[in-house]
Amino acid sequence: MAFLWLLLLKGVSTFFLGVFVWVIVQHLLTVEIPPALKHPAKLRVLHCMFLYVLTLGNILEKLRICTMPRFLRFFQNIFPIRKNPNVLVTDIRLGTVPVRLFKPKKVSSNYRRGIIYYHGGAAIFGSLNTYHGLCSFLAHETDSLVLLVGYRKLPDYHHPVLVNDCLNATIYFLKNLESFGVDSSQVVLCGDSIGGWAVATITQILNSIPNLPQIQTQVLICPILNFISFQLPSHQQSKNVPFLTRDILLKWTCKYLAIDISWRHAMSAGAVIPLDKWKKYRKWLSYDNVPRRFWSQDTQPKVLGPFNEAAYLETKQVWSVEISSLLADDRIIAQLPKTFLVSCEHDILRDDSLLYKKRLEDQGIPVSWCHVEDGFHACINFFDKQPFSFPCSMKIVNAVVSYIKDV
Repeated sequence: MAFLWLLLLKGVSTFFLGVFVWVIVQHLLTVEIPPALKHPAKLRVLHCMFLYVLTLGNILEKLRICTMPRFLRFFQNIFPIRKNPNVLVTDIRLGTVPVRLFKPKKVSSNYRRGIIYYHGGAAIFGSLNTYHGLCSFLAHETDSLVLLVGYRKLPDYHHPVLVNDCLNATIYFLKNLESFGVDSSQVVLCGDSIGGWAVATITQILNSIPNLPQIQTQVLICPILNFISFQLPSHQQSKNVPFLTRDILLKWTCKYLAIDISWRHAMSAGAVIPLDKWKKYRKWLSYDNVPRRFWSQDTQPKVLGPFNEAAYLETKQVWSVEISSLLADDRIIAQLPKTFLVSCEHDILRDDSLLYKKRLEDQGIPVSWCHVEDGFHACINFFDKQPFSFPCSMKIVNAVVSYIKDV
């Protein structure tokens, strides 16, 4: 019996070691670390760890032991929460949506600013716990009440559950600002990555709902705002840069929108874009709207692939304004509040922010913009994860805090 246990232990160890070696080889063969990124060795280690957990999750899913999203969330939640002694934290539900409130312990005689935060994570990972440190920091540094929304995620919940959860929690909060001690004229919507997308979508929706307090400003941190064009300069330049490669972006987009993953190649090539729709929307989605200084020497405008009607019919929901916020009519854009956009040079989603910036400015919306030259997607998540933090992480967090305090 002891021999069998020893044999099993050796087999399991060999399996995990084999996966680890495969992940390192895959990382070295496919990943690009731009020279401008600081602490490249640290980034490589973190990305290998990320790939390792992701690969194990995919293996467990294929073995029908556990889905990949659940495994990722389990792994990320094993790390302890760093509590801020100056912030009072409360878990409640707004309707059926779990939220976490962060309130400075310092007594205030006036109503505070309210920040509603939608976290990132591609609707796969990210949680109230993983964003605890960031929201505590925002609450303390800006002297605001922060509401972190815990929306439902994959694999059980697809679009539009994320938006509906965030919207329902937001409406409930806006209708009860006084009971939360929040000034109705100082409400900020803030989010990163897919959470930034939720901010853009919900801000557009709120304008059509009467008798609600107006959003003072929206803060979008490295958001995805376009699920149509995957041929922008940043999609070419940063397609293999951690932590969001083009392959992962397309796969997770398909998962979230419940599109068969086999259509991702047609989406990448632009074969799902009908000519008549491209003629109508290219003024907002075109490569030409990205400032020339963001074009690298080896980046060339791509030609749309041969139109595939079957692929279009399977993916046509991406043309909805509720999914691709960049497609909103001018009259909707013109009603939006002042905006703070954060983009990272080495982020595959960089150009989504640049296109949205142009759309907002064309309609006279005041836009403040922070562009982080040494930034990469999801770097904000490491701002308090010593020794794994990066200079770009603190740059973004400090820029957001500074903007909110000055609004």
